[in-house]
Amino acid sequence: MADIKTQKHDAIVLSSQSEKDLQRNFFELFHNAPIPDDEIMANLGLFLSSKSLSRVLFFYEIYKKILNTHGMIMEFGVRWGQTLSILAALRGIFEPFNRHRKIVGFDTFSGFIGMGDEDGKLCKTVDGSFSVSEGYQQYLENVLALQEALNPISHLKKFELVSGDATLTIPAYLKRQPETLVSLAIFDFDIYKPTKAALEAVKPHLFKGSVLVFDELGDDIFPGETIALREVFNLNDLKIERHPMTARVSYVVL
Repeated sequence: MADIKTQKHDAIVLSSQSEKDLQRNFFELFHNAPIPDDEIMANLGLFLSSKSLSRVLFFYEIYKKILNTHGMIMEFGVRWGQTLSILAALRGIFEPFNRHRKIVGFDTFSGFIGMGDEDGKLCKTVDGSFSVSEGYQQYLENVLALQEALNPISHLKKFELVSGDATLTIPAYLKRQPETLVSLAIFDFDIYKPTKAALEAVKPHLFKGSVLVFDELGDDIFPGETIALREVFNLNDLKIERHPMTARVSYVVL
């Protein structure tokens, strides 16, 4: 199993060696692109693989499902923050004047905390796996601030990053913000303990029509997410769906 991990931050990568080699070649083409600096951002689609594009299209479809609901977006497990940035861009497209569509991300920004027996033994990850680079939270804050600055009412901050142990930070946040309604909740902690804490904390703030997105349901490498969902919700009451363009991401509309 060690050969499916990245070397620096212990993330799981299931690509074959030939796929990894091709991806490395793709990165080299991106890194050495002879495109002028003032045009590179406008041409990022040149480097989107089908896998990368499928995730963007998935969240495009998910965002459309919450347009007529009232409430905020929460992501539990941010890591590098790509999903938060995609959602911020989609908000700028679909509803740039909706100040109530706040986007909040929760993460330790230092890797897993609280792995236990429920997480099984296949993935071989440990507390601290899936960390990010030192100082990355501030970098992501800057990226999201620029995303917001490119859209209307940018003087109103509509995103927040909350760092720390999710079993403590999520209940504390919701206690400070009792008015919270959650239109979209994205669960990407991977492991049991923080996922269950997030589900339990956010459940009273969900409503009929809220959308829950899961990254590892039914995954044998990360069984903890499924166990947590089963313990907090009755699976017989949920219709767990997926879009054909993505292999593992699933969602529930309450």
